[in-house]
Amino acid sequence: MTIAEIGDIIEFKDGLQGIVEKVNENSVIVDLTYMDNFDEQTMEEKTVINHKRYTIIHSATE
Repeated sequence: MTIAEIGDIIEFKDGLQGIVEKVNENSVIVDLTYMDNFDEQTMEEKTVINHKRYTIIHSATE
């Protein structure tokens, strides 16, 4: 399992995407305002995702 780093863009839960803001031992805190359609969604700006539940789609170091 690859663990995301701060600034990485991850995808989780049926296509939701966000930018990693903080990496914890078992999870990451993600800013969801990165998504183009965020204003159309009814969700909080940030969420916590377990490392087992996301895929890195763009690394900040690339």
